[in-house]
Amino acid sequence: MPGVRFSGINRNSEGRGILFYAPSLYDELTMLTSDFSFDLPQELIAQFPSEKRGASRLMLLDRKMQSRKHCLMEDLPYLLEKGSLLVFNNSRVRKARLLGTSSSTGAQVEFLLLKRKGEVWSAIVSRAKRRRIGSRYVFPGRVEAEIIGPGLVRFSPPIDDAWLDAHGHIPLPPYIRRKDALIDSERYQTVFADSVGSAAAPTAGLHFTQAILSALNENGVETAFITLHVGLGTFLPVRTSNVEDHIMHEETFIIDELTADRVQKARAEKRSIIAVGTTSVRALESSFSEGRLKIGEQSTSIFIYPGYRFKAVDGLFTNFHTPQSSLLLLVSAFAGKDFILNSYGEAVRERYRFFSYGDAMLIR
Repeated sequence: MPGVRFSGINRNSEGRGILFYAPSLYDELTMLTSDFSFDLPQELIAQFPSEKRGASRLMLLDRKMQSRKHCLMEDLPYLLEKGSLLVFNNSRVRKARLLGTSSSTGAQVEFLLLKRKGEVWSAIVSRAKRRRIGSRYVFPGRVEAEIIGPGLVRFSPPIDDAWLDAHGHIPLPPYIRRKDALIDSERYQTVFADSVGSAAAPTAGLHFTQAILSALNENGVETAFITLHVGLGTFLPVRTSNVEDHIMHEETFIIDELTADRVQKARAEKRSIIAVGTTSVRALESSFSEGRLKIGEQSTSIFIYPGYRFKAVDGLFTNFHTPQSSLLLLVSAFAGKDFILNSYGEAVRERYRFFSYGDAMLIR
């Protein structure tokens, strides 16, 4: 299609691909993944949460004015217009990291559980090439596991989230270079976390306290919730040289009738819809069609990068993301690559904290 480039791909629950395309400033260029890099000193990668939840810094970006302002998280209720609708992801992180002992060698082996189907789990196992089908492992509580296929583990007796709460570990992202600690059980969950199923936190929501949520309500800001269980694909860099060649991971999400109604009402009344986190963006944009969100359980592999035309989202509250990641591409699509990378450069100069336990950004 001459003069038009594809700007997003979504594979629906039936597996069919839906292509989003729009003419843009990038039409005559090939977007390279390397164009979405930035220099980040290691010491700015937050290894622990802030001393107090809700005490992070907040960079305010105005897309129209191309301006930035340095604020605090506690300022957020006063930065949003009355009637704005914040959409959160209420998924709860599962204690999905397990340490088992090989029945044959006695070596310690790490498992990261992803999805459960009865007594069988899909999982990432350390040094996977060495783990043959039939290999057995022992876990606390007289639980055993057997590898029954590539990335498939069967537990006996079957384990559940109560067992994982007692014996599992919080699966911190790889750029947090330490073992999980007691503080992570609380701080790597949002205060509104409800439905268990994520292998990683929807980290934009980590900044919110009950006091901030109350202040938002008192200032006329509405809230709504979707549930998208975050997979490990969220941490993967874009490994293709050309952005368009990247294939996005798939995640499931649920939108209930209350949230769909609130979004539709806000759009009808021309009130701002602000997604809290990139997972909320992906759910809203994937589900929105003909002025309304689809209700129920759905799946998405939508890949949003510059050139994409947003349908449901007017504002974005998010963290600072890793270089060459699909998350950085999504934010660049929303606010413009140059504006975002210049803002990241300023964040580095101002010593903002980056990634999951870092500071936040509000783009409007």
